[in-house]
Amino acid sequence: MYLDQGYHLSYCTNIHPGESWADTFQNLKSYLPPLKKELSPDKPFGIGLRLSNKASEELLETGQLQAFKQWLQAQGLYVFTMNGFPYGGFHHQEVKDKVHEPDWTHQDRLNYTLRLAQILAQILPEGIEGGISTSPLSYKPWLLGAEEQKRKSTYAQAAKHLVQLVEELMTLQQETGKTIHIDLEPEPDGLLENSNEVINFYQEWLLPVAYQQLADNDRLNLSKEQVHEAVYTHLQLCYDVCHFALAYEKPSEAFAKLKHAGIKIGKIQLSAALKTQLPEDVETRGEIAETMATFAESTYLHQVVERDANGTLTQYPDLTFALQHIRKPNAVEWRTHFHVPLFTDEYHMLHSTQDDVAEVLRLLQQNNVTKHLEIETYTWDVLPEDLKKDLSVSIRRELEWVLEHINKTHDAENSSSGHSRTHPLADR
Repeated sequence: MYLDQGYHLSYCTNIHPGESWADTFQNLKSYLPPLKKELSPDKPFGIGLRLSNKASEELLETGQLQAFKQWLQAQGLYVFTMNGFPYGGFHHQEVKDKVHEPDWTHQDRLNYTLRLAQILAQILPEGIEGGISTSPLSYKPWLLGAEEQKRKSTYAQAAKHLVQLVEELMTLQQETGKTIHIDLEPEPDGLLENSNEVINFYQEWLLPVAYQQLADNDRLNLSKEQVHEAVYTHLQLCYDVCHFALAYEKPSEAFAKLKHAGIKIGKIQLSAALKTQLPEDVETRGEIAETMATFAESTYLHQVVERDANGTLTQYPDLTFALQHIRKPNAVEWRTHFHVPLFTDEYHMLHSTQDDVAEVLRLLQQNNVTKHLEIETYTWDVLPEDLKKDLSVSIRRELEWVLEHINKTHDAENSSSGHSRTHPLADR
């Protein structure tokens, strides 16, 4: 939905199982019209669309894309952002580190992402930019023990493919008038995990490769300044609040670093991680471990980042492994990569990083770093049984929680100026 403050808000449809276009479209038809009727009956309602590689290929078959576009228009729906991170199966199977396959060293990842961009350019409404979130280049543990040349080759090949993508997106912009940006999504154990690693990748790899491939390209005839602008226009950042909370980065500090480096935030994914303070009492830690164990499941990776009394961070590749170390005496806090619902911050003896989400929404009132907001709580199927609720109700509660906090923040920022309360919805 489009908000008066200029944001496009939706939820990511990666929460719905289905890898074929037929299954994906059926889920959209089942969930989106009722949500629009409840939350935005008279206004357009946005979609954060996830298409697998298979679904993207099927959608481009004769007549499918045009039929989808007509359905969107008839229902008062529009797509402004896509999730291009998971390439293959994402539900009802072990995903774990396979979510990074193929990584950005592979041509298949480039082809898939370009196909998504071509689809988005055809369905994106006039007058707005489109964004597609993507993987953080590769999975860091795959390079553990690798020679330095292998690591450098991974960065170089990923940069090469991303620069090829920039060239294609420039052409797409010229042909369609639509600006599409690909939003790199740092996450725990990704080759890009935090703002410093993102900035380093741009400066040490992306720009040098872009200057070589684009500025020296006789067909394009671009200056270095034009290459720089193209890279920073078409390659942006997906700020997943859960992921940056796992890095223990304060939103204000991350925003400032990225702004100073000239890196734009193409999309903010509103998501919360599990967190817990670890008391000295061993018995209480045992009780916490029992609660944490209910979140250890076999579908997704749930990395744990531990902070000790000195501020040192220790990272565990998955919750099951981390639980073996929960009694470390110097550990004071755990944050766990489990996208829990936004509308509550208490999970028995555990809490969430909901405060980071609220802080991001507050910062947006002061510095409108992006217009794309997407709720990404995709773990409904694997939540502990006592936390599972009706999916439609849960999606609505997530959206209502975000709308409430946006309005609260807006009221607080504008009370002194006498501005009236912002209505949550407006025409695009």
